[in-house]
Amino acid sequence: MTEITPRSVPASPVQNLLEAGYASALARIFAARGITHSKQLDTSLAELLPFDNLKNARDMACYLADAIAAQKRLLVIADYDADGATACAVAVRGLRSFGAKIDFIVPNRFEYGYGLTPEIVHLATRKEPDILLTVDNGIASVEGVAEANRLGMQVLVTDHHLPGDVLPDAACIVNPNQPGCTFPSKHLAGVGVMFYVLLALRAELRTRGAFTMQPEPKLADLLDLVALGTVADVVKLDQNNRILVQQGLQRIRAGRACAGINALLRVAKKDPARVSSQDLGFTVGPRLNAAGRLDDMGLGINCLLADDDATAMQIATQLDALNRERRNIETEMQDSAQVELESVDPSVNYSLALFDDAWHQGVIGILASRLKDKFHRPTIAFARANDNEIKGSGRSIAGLHLRDALDLVSKRHPALIKKFGGHAAAAGLSIAEADFENFVAAFEQVCSELLSGNDLAQRIETDGALEHAEMTLEVARLLDEQVWGQGFPAPQFSDEFIVQSQRVVGEKHLKLRFNNHGKPIDAILFGHNEPLPERVHVVYSLSVNEYNGAQSLQLIVRHWQDAKR
Repeated sequence: MTEITPRSVPASPVQNLLEAGYASALARIFAARGITHSKQLDTSLAELLPFDNLKNARDMACYLADAIAAQKRLLVIADYDADGATACAVAVRGLRSFGAKIDFIVPNRFEYGYGLTPEIVHLATRKEPDILLTVDNGIASVEGVAEANRLGMQVLVTDHHLPGDVLPDAACIVNPNQPGCTFPSKHLAGVGVMFYVLLALRAELRTRGAFTMQPEPKLADLLDLVALGTVADVVKLDQNNRILVQQGLQRIRAGRACAGINALLRVAKKDPARVSSQDLGFTVGPRLNAAGRLDDMGLGINCLLADDDATAMQIATQLDALNRERRNIETEMQDSAQVELESVDPSVNYSLALFDDAWHQGVIGILASRLKDKFHRPTIAFARANDNEIKGSGRSIAGLHLRDALDLVSKRHPALIKKFGGHAAAAGLSIAEADFENFVAAFEQVCSELLSGNDLAQRIETDGALEHAEMTLEVARLLDEQVWGQGFPAPQFSDEFIVQSQRVVGEKHLKLRFNNHGKPIDAILFGHNEPLPERVHVVYSLSVNEYNGAQSLQLIVRHWQDAKR
């Protein structure tokens, strides 16, 4: 049975937050996430970390200012996920506002793979650029940068991924995770790094008197894109990232988002005035990512660059259709994975590694994530690539740093993994198809050494039980207004309820009426249509349910167990 554990709530920070005026429920929730005083919850732009400690930011600003003055041709090399797409849009919109001549290309993941490869450099030459500017990639592109240098193109790298042993020979690199960078927040997404470069560029152009005869561009207008990319890339939401996200959300809610984000919200039937960080991560982000997973992320970038509503809506409709296609492919892949797992007991393994010839390269990461969540094991899903190779996308649990695990496999079996990269929670790799079974055994061996049985136990952390006076529509609205995400998880609560009534809605969901110490409350359990027992232990979140223009409180059941067991 899954263990449901309440988070620790230190008393002193709770008292500090209560004295600062926070509601009791919010004070406990924030204290459980490491907040000790209200200053840490200040999301005003005045609290944003300055760019001064971001290594090479001023140098890159000088390179870009010189390029703008000389009207050199800049070409953005984007990545094919939502972070890369928003970083590209921020770069293009921001640099154009400063007068730059700029264009972009984004590699098709199925033809060229990831990053600034020599092949991408040759593709870029068709646009005859003077300078290549990478966004959300480039820190590992040693060969690609060397080829660009050979061909006479200058390379500026903006990235946030962990560097390898050797840095590329770029003219300038801005990455908070590169050696020698003292920037306090190491969790900027790629779009956040590009935004900081623009802040440095604006400061440099101010010193050059660029705005004496023309108005200064408002970089804050780009924060809707920064918020979307930051949430969609699932980086840790430290205070600096929460500021970026909150400021972006405020602009979206105020009707000041770009046409592309507004269109993506409309096709998802979301009200921009009530958009939340979860909407960015689970509604807008997947529609944008669908372009890179199944087609060409250029479609998503063009949506974010569209300046008129009609064009943005036309592209957003295409992205919505791609996302539906992606969901169908994902469902088929999950079904085939379940069939394959029927002959395997995941509980006796420390890892899962699966390959199916019919699986889609663009969706294996999502499949790995779903299986990891279900079985609580580090999981890698493989799909066929070219030249007798298969590509894998992996997701890990808290106890295992996935990139380090793959590094250990590679060191023990030097010819097994052709290439790999990633971080603690997610990684990608390529192997020969003929070596799949050897990889499965090697990966399982490493995981069995790095993980304990305790690491493999399923646990759900909650914020405990809410008091009756806190289970209200007002508290649900307060929670909706906050920024939640990776490293700052959305609150979920746990309690026992009597199931007063239940009925199936939409063929596959349960509409419930709970009773908790005499207080009735509505709830819904998605994706489950079998009746619940009379008494249940439930993990739930508060939600604002809208129906016929009226709002009411509703619990969303995230997990349930028979309370009588």
